Amino acid sequence: MNTPYKALLKKLPFLHHALLFLAMASLTRFVLATRTGLDSMPLGLWPEFMLRGLLADVLVMCWLLVPGFVWAAVTPSRWRETRWQNPIKLVLFGLNAVALVFVAFSEYTFWEEFSTRFNFIAVDYLIYTQEVIGNLRESYPIGWMFAAIATIAIALTWAFRGPILSLPAAGHTKRARLVYLALALVLPTLSWKLSDIDRMAFSNNAYANELSGNGVMTFGAAFRRNELDYKRFYATLEDEQALKILSSLGVERHLLGQELKGKHEASEAFDATRIPLKHAPKHVVMIMVESFSANFMGSFGNPKNLTPRLDEFAQNGLLFTQMYATGTRTVRGLEALSLGTPPIPGQSIVRRPNNDGLATLGEVLRPQGFEPMFIYGGYGYFDNMNAFFQGNNYKVIDRTEFPKESIGFENVWGVGDEFLFDNVITQLDKTHQSGKRIMAQVMTTSNHRPYTYANGRIDIPSPGGRDGAVKYTDYSIGHFLDKAKTKPWFADTLFVIVADHCASAAGKTKLPVPGYHIPMIMYAPKLLKPGKYTELVSQIDIGNALTELLQRKKMTAVRLSELSGVGEPMISRYRNGDQKWISPEDLAALARHASDDPRDRAGLIKAHLLDECTGPGAELLEISVRGAQELRDVARTTIPLPAEAEVNFAALREWYIKDARVREIVDNLGELLRETITDATATDTRVSEVAVPANKTKKGKSAP
Repeated sequence: MNTPYKALLKKLPFLHHALLFLAMASLTRFVLATRTGLDSMPLGLWPEFMLRGLLADVLVMCWLLVPGFVWAAVTPSRWRETRWQNPIKLVLFGLNAVALVFVAFSEYTFWEEFSTRFNFIAVDYLIYTQEVIGNLRESYPIGWMFAAIATIAIALTWAFRGPILSLPAAGHTKRARLVYLALALVLPTLSWKLSDIDRMAFSNNAYANELSGNGVMTFGAAFRRNELDYKRFYATLEDEQALKILSSLGVERHLLGQELKGKHEASEAFDATRIPLKHAPKHVVMIMVESFSANFMGSFGNPKNLTPRLDEFAQNGLLFTQMYATGTRTVRGLEALSLGTPPIPGQSIVRRPNNDGLATLGEVLRPQGFEPMFIYGGYGYFDNMNAFFQGNNYKVIDRTEFPKESIGFENVWGVGDEFLFDNVITQLDKTHQSGKRIMAQVMTTSNHRPYTYANGRIDIPSPGGRDGAVKYTDYSIGHFLDKAKTKPWFADTLFVIVADHCASAAGKTKLPVPGYHIPMIMYAPKLLKPGKYTELVSQIDIGNALTELLQRKKMTAVRLSELSGVGEPMISRYRNGDQKWISPEDLAALARHASDDPRDRAGLIKAHLLDECTGPGAELLEISVRGAQELRDVARTTIPLPAEAEVNFAALREWYIKDARVREIVDNLGELLRETITDATATDTRVSEVAVPANKTKKGKSAP
């Protein structure tokens, strides 16, 4: 050991511990940066984040030196001159090495999962030790990892045994002791003042910003705040800038709870009237899939064929191509899907106190005869799920209530998805038998590390990593819907398959938009026409849309021409030179919105056809080009025509043949009626009960 270093060690006890910490912290930073890759971490950023990171390491080191200074200040001199001092020096250094190597391993695994330094998630995991320890045991070779940590620590201690054993005792003078005590107080105070993790955001590259910090520092900051750093994960504007934008739009700022009024009305991102349902569903089952990114699905371009069943349901259902999550954790997804609220700063509402009695989706639908249920494959105490849903009048069923014989596989996070869905089937059957309407929110767990599942279901053995977990979840959802198809409630049930959040929201930008892109499928083959919804939609839109879809009112006494606001039939408006008619598609949407009973809708559309005649009658059905004979036969056998349905057919036919636009209107309406009567007949044989609103009293005008 050189003399200057020995002299420095004499004045600064445990300096070799501090140097080891700096070396391990820098090495960890280098490894994480290398693991991220040069495509995400350009070399031009390396000098700055490495230097910034070194400063953060020094600030943390100030805290780590405190025990050494206190020991040097208070221990009697004779204690440091005994024969036990050398073994103590080696043991202390070895324990320090174990701790530092353990932290390095932990940071690496955390970065692999979240691509960030330790944050509020790491703090939260301290609460759920059973799940976290179990997850580690099932995800990694813990025995070998601890053996590796111990081996590295022993090797470091052996390598530095010379400097450690030759470490001189610290000064014994009273003055030296006072200096050590002063340093023990000043250094952590100074470090506290300078340790601002917000200074990590020095660039537009999120990876570089994260690496410019120190994991111990960020963990301490997260523990102190114990909440999500809202502005780091959600795009926000400064208040002044936001107010300027609102002012330019003519929107006034009001106190919380007051309505915002301005020149521009806000538009709904998700227009439920555009959902092509044949009639309103009686039941709804929302499957919330753990950590399911859109790019896992073949429907979004994935070539691995991981989701054959979900791709099938997307093909035969309504696929939402621009659906985005509100956050990066399950509680944020539950918050958005259950309450329809955007993420608020701090803790999710699900985890907050006094979060009962809220206007959740289940609470809104309960008065309509629904039985709200939350069914979870894991333990519901995790993230306060049980308390939240029970406090909001949901029936909560978690893995503790599943019969043991029904659980064919489970890991630390929950019951295998296929066995979860078997128990869901049981609960849905019970609800249906009770006469109540089903409203179930189901939360899966299998698509989560350690990615273990029952073997023999898919062609990827367990544990199959993320790909295997995704394919197993896909298999399980297919397994569930195949069983559901055999149930009497299936035909009237709308299934909504949506992720709680993406598998990863990591990216080099501050807010990587692709990291929030999730799939959503509405599936109801008996109710829903296949298609794609391509407009931008958020998780917060889903609850409102479902409420609208499931609570459509019956309005059988209202003519479609009146409901649309047109006032007169299309043909009458056309004849009078008004080109602003309502399309048959829009009229179909109005009919679906007006009634959840296909018999009622058939009556509404037939009444509209009567409106389109030059006089009262239904012989207009005779001149439908497409399926005229079939339509006439169906109409006459299932819906009795009014006695006064006589019409000057010859005049009407001449007009029909001559005018292409009138012919198109009539043909389309005739086809619409045919389809509606077919649906009504398939749903209920009592189609003869279809009500036809009052007949016309004057040409082109409806009777009140």
